Amino acid sequence: MPVSRLIRALVRLATTDLRPLRRRDFRLLFVGQLVSFFGTQVTAVAVPFQLYQLTHSSLAVGLFGLVELVPVLGFAFLGGALADARDRRAMVLLTELVFTLTSALLLANAVIPSPQLWAIYAVGAVQAGLYGLQRPSLDALLPRLVPAEEIVAAGALTGLRGTAGLLVGPALAGVLIALFGLPVTYALDVLSFVVSLAALALMRAVPPPLDAERPSLRRVVEGVRYAAGRPELLGTYVVDLIAMFFGMPNALFPAVAASLGGPAVLGLLYAAPAAGSMIAFGTSGWTGRVHRQGWGVILAASGWGVAIAALGLTRSLPLALLALAAAGGADAVSGIFRMSIWNRTIPDSLRGRLASIELVSYASGPLLGNAEAGVVATLFSVPVSIVSGGVLCIVGCLACAAMLPGFRAFDLRKWTAEAGGAMPSA
Repeated sequence: MPVSRLIRALVRLATTDLRPLRRRDFRLLFVGQLVSFFGTQVTAVAVPFQLYQLTHSSLAVGLFGLVELVPVLGFAFLGGALADARDRRAMVLLTELVFTLTSALLLANAVIPSPQLWAIYAVGAVQAGLYGLQRPSLDALLPRLVPAEEIVAAGALTGLRGTAGLLVGPALAGVLIALFGLPVTYALDVLSFVVSLAALALMRAVPPPLDAERPSLRRVVEGVRYAAGRPELLGTYVVDLIAMFFGMPNALFPAVAASLGGPAVLGLLYAAPAAGSMIAFGTSGWTGRVHRQGWGVILAASGWGVAIAALGLTRSLPLALLALAAAGGADAVSGIFRMSIWNRTIPDSLRGRLASIELVSYASGPLLGNAEAGVVATLFSVPVSIVSGGVLCIVGCLACAAMLPGFRAFDLRKWTAEAGGAMPSA
């Protein structure tokens, strides 16, 4: 092979596959959600800032997370059932409209002379419930917008979009709050939803499958049973939960920062995993050539554990940031393969309900993981908590591989050949 062709081939493997952006509806969804997620991340910083400003209590800020978790878990399964029974684009559009109104309420509360604490908690609970309703429909949209061979690339682009928001949104929020105050900060979030609403309005309808039924408890149970009977799906949920429960060190970042330079480095610790994810998503072209995706998830999640253990062993800020960036990159790769398995193998009629199970895992894992990290750090020490969490993450991932042979052996090429390119029956 000529050197020039070899170089071009290597570049394609080491860059993001942009083919899905040629699809009109995927492009509209991508742009709209990119803008609105920037706004959401701005508000994610503004709300705890305002809570602390009003109460001067870290407990008040911490309770906000619990206020959000309950509605997410409460509405996730309903959101999944609705995603399988209604037009998914319409579901996202409707919830996005209500998101706009709730952000406007935060803006109004920030403008009045005496902002009300209860209003912030109430809006936060409503927005969390909306997220539980919207996320399954949003996740279930993707396979209807791109052909099967572009699903891995579309998942990588979706991850890249989210990571960009995690990097830029908080930084932008700090600048806006410092220069213009909370009202302008919340106003930006409201405007970002306007862009998303316009993009969704321009998209074509995504009607439910022909065999869709009305949402019911029976339909929710049907989705749970289906997931429990599919080892490759069960493995993706369990591995992600293990990685987040044992290897989630965010609650320890203030203590880590105190030993590495103080408050000035705290923001760097929070940003480092997102930076690693950004690099991984931005160089994800090679993931489309990986077919043993069960092992891909297992090894990437184990890589997260290795990086977290390395974080606990280092006493150097550059090495700590490097370890966190490596962890974020490993998590991104795991996410790409998990999303591919979901979107390529789940029947369209069940996709929303299965997305709700993933949402429950995604929402509860980090919160429980932060609690676990805090308890172990209190009983022993911060380094022991971080290192032991990383090691247990690795052990748990390998145990999952041993106990779920159907998951570790999942091969996309073999599955496609056996299924004849069609989705499995529900």
